[in-house]
Amino acid sequence: MKYVVNEECIGCGLCAGTCPAVFSMTDEGTACAIEGDVPNEELNSAAEAMDSCPVGAIEEA
Repeated sequence: MKYVVNEECIGCGLCAGTCPAVFSMTDEGTACAIEGDVPNEELNSAAEAMDSCPVGAIEEA
């Protein structure tokens, strides 16, 4: 499974705080997801990050 962060991101950092193995903050102040598949051991926290996003900016790819 892969995730992407869309243009709705407001840069709150919640996803990066919830699942830093998958999400990080860019120099522009918005979040991004790793390019490849989410490691199995990170699936639950990545899903939690997506569900917790206040603006729904994280999508399954």
